[in-house]
Amino acid sequence: MRVCSGWRRFLIFLPLIFILPHFFSVKQLHYNSNVEDLPKKKQGNKSNHLVLGPAAGQGLRNRLQCQGIKALNQTHSSASSHVSSGVDDIAFVTVFTIYNSTVNGRADDQLSHLVTVGNASYTKVERSMAILNVFINFIQVSMPRSNVVILTDPESDLSMHRNGVTVHPIQGEYSRDQLMLQRIRSYITFLETKLEELSQKQGHNHHYIFTDSDIAVVDDLGYIFREYPNFHLALTFRNNKAQPLNSGFIAVRGTSDGILRAKIFLQEVLKVYGSRYMGASRMLGDQLALAWVVKSHPSFDAKKFTKALAFIEDLGDASVLFLPCALYNWTPPEGAGQFQGMPLDVKVVHFKGSRKRLMLESWNFYNSYSDISDMLCLILKSGRTKYDF
Repeated sequence: MRVCSGWRRFLIFLPLIFILPHFFSVKQLHYNSNVEDLPKKKQGNKSNHLVLGPAAGQGLRNRLQCQGIKALNQTHSSASSHVSSGVDDIAFVTVFTIYNSTVNGRADDQLSHLVTVGNASYTKVERSMAILNVFINFIQVSMPRSNVVILTDPESDLSMHRNGVTVHPIQGEYSRDQLMLQRIRSYITFLETKLEELSQKQGHNHHYIFTDSDIAVVDDLGYIFREYPNFHLALTFRNNKAQPLNSGFIAVRGTSDGILRAKIFLQEVLKVYGSRYMGASRMLGDQLALAWVVKSHPSFDAKKFTKALAFIEDLGDASVLFLPCALYNWTPPEGAGQFQGMPLDVKVVHFKGSRKRLMLESWNFYNSYSDISDMLCLILKSGRTKYDF
């Protein structure tokens, strides 16, 4: 039995002998000082550099196949021109604020929290601003005709001097404990402003996609509005019984009817949030409220969340498009379904939680090589790491 066990260990190790020589490519050598092979580090520990592990989904159909950090098949995004063929404009809307107490903190405290990514070092505030800028960068690469609107606290010292980017101050309570609640309020106020503008002048549609600022758009999302012409708002879902809906991506059709119905829907979510989930006001309360509003409709079948297929449901007066997180809100690589790898037609990568370093590293990689598919291999192989911020 001991001999057999030893042979098993040898046979398990043997394929690695043939895989490892192919693991390193010219592009990987660029990251040699920043990359560590995953088995050398315990996954529970935080890391201050990229840690590459095996890419999930290898050998599976319609999944990204990687050799090292070289893509063996092309994603839909890499085969496209990244120029939307639609006639409607799209604006990405995110809530972002800077806490002045952090900005004015002692210099030595700032230095003690420095984080280095590539050739740049960041304080906590600079780190947040770097992530916001990378969020904008990816949008401008994948959807160059779109705009970005940043909803922020009027008291926040936030200024952005970039083409296609607008800072829109909205009064509210932006403390960390209330930020998720305020985000919904800010969305509602913004939609009310757009309704007022539409009532005063006529023009072509301007659709809106409300997102977290820690996402990378890697393909044209105008497809949503062209392929599904009748929805009012869109949500992303996953096969998670307690939290099937992720609030980090909400699309709204830019017609007066679409904006109005989306506003009413979000007002209902806000009402449920305030009455049922204030105990989770810092995190998750908005997602729990979203799920409650959707599931409270008697005709809604929650079993549809178990299959990663888009579907439309009429919930009250709103027509809601449900899009699978696997394509429109993909998180590397933990969570339901992520162990099967990355779908080839993924459109949005969400760098939740400690994956913020990976977001910056991914942009650095893309900025050096301009290859979305290879960048996605880097993300796929790095996503299980708990980074230092």
